[in-house]
Amino acid sequence: MTDRRQLRRNLQRTERRRHLVAIGLVAPLFAFLVVFFVVPIGTMLTRSVDNRELPATLPTVAALIRDWDGAGLPPDAVFDAMAADMHAARADRTLARAAQRLNRDVTGFRSLVMGTARRLPDTPPEDGWRAALIAADPAWGEPSTWHAVRRAAAPLTGLYLLGTVDLTYDETSRITAVPEDRAIYRQVMARTFWIAAVVTLCCLVLGFPLAYKLATLPPRLSNPLMILVLLPFWTSLLVRTAAWIVLLQREGMINDALLWTGVIEAPLAMVFNRFGVYVAMVHVLLPFMVLPLYSVMRGIPPTYQRAAESLGAPPLVAFLRTYLPLTVPGIGAGCLLVFIIALGYYITPALVGGADDQMISYFVAFFTIQTINWGMAAALGSLLLIATLLLYALYARLVGTTGLKLS
Repeated sequence: MTDRRQLRRNLQRTERRRHLVAIGLVAPLFAFLVVFFVVPIGTMLTRSVDNRELPATLPTVAALIRDWDGAGLPPDAVFDAMAADMHAARADRTLARAAQRLNRDVTGFRSLVMGTARRLPDTPPEDGWRAALIAADPAWGEPSTWHAVRRAAAPLTGLYLLGTVDLTYDETSRITAVPEDRAIYRQVMARTFWIAAVVTLCCLVLGFPLAYKLATLPPRLSNPLMILVLLPFWTSLLVRTAAWIVLLQREGMINDALLWTGVIEAPLAMVFNRFGVYVAMVHVLLPFMVLPLYSVMRGIPPTYQRAAESLGAPPLVAFLRTYLPLTVPGIGAGCLLVFIIALGYYITPALVGGADDQMISYFVAFFTIQTINWGMAAALGSLLLIATLLLYALYARLVGTTGLKLS
């Protein structure tokens, strides 16, 4: 009995040691994912609702206006706090930050804040700061101005997320649609999904027969051909995109060849438009379709299709009823991979496409680099992340259902 207990303790000690070794081996990868994946995504999601600019710059008025019921104009204490915070922020050279945040909500608010700060007296006038602010600019006497200040004073905001679907707040802080001349993001999002879907379909049409051929060839032939499939990975994306500009331009090799053969009488516009975007993106993303299909097709025994043909099925019927259903996991994985990568494409549409061919990633870069509106950039990125997660959930459900039916 004692030997059995000692043996059990030794076995438990050995198992604990194995678990600790496994945790030690996985810990660096886990830390890498947390630092370089989870934290950036969490920061992006936080930025899309973060609203700390005004409370950090005009803290007194931000704290007081939250208690305002929104009826009429706020009390005198809010006007006094606004004047005092404006003087302090102007002295600290931080007033422009609050003005920029308010201007994202209401166009022209930056000029209102900066102009009022310059015209305010240094000491309180006899009739109080309310009259001084309204005298500096009549807009301070309108409730809509203070509604915008109250929205900006909240710790969190839905302004950026609403903006991604062409919604905004009206003068009374109710959600409403933006004017038609400013409603662009629904159209851009639809364009992004359409381009990604067309590119995915083209990659599937081109990649399926290529993967099938590679999977049915002997290794001595399929391996060199697979190297050619992987060859685009060894070339810079920027170089490949620039090469397509050279090939597709009006004086490029493709137009010259078509003119020389008499197929066309005038050069075709094949670049800086949607056609050029499709061609360049399909060229870049085709390997991402071929590789999942090839890995699945290599695991399908060729005897299945031969057995179906030996039982009397025509070759096409045997392929459609026996071979094709077994490739569904590869088709799903390849389409999902290509579609998700295409959703976030930036360089290729920016260089090869025209003004009406830019995808949502172009606007993420625009708000990040040019206007420094990180809230809007984070909101658009969050929208893409949500779309990606929904697509993955749909893929998992479809593949799981298909797998159950096949089994």
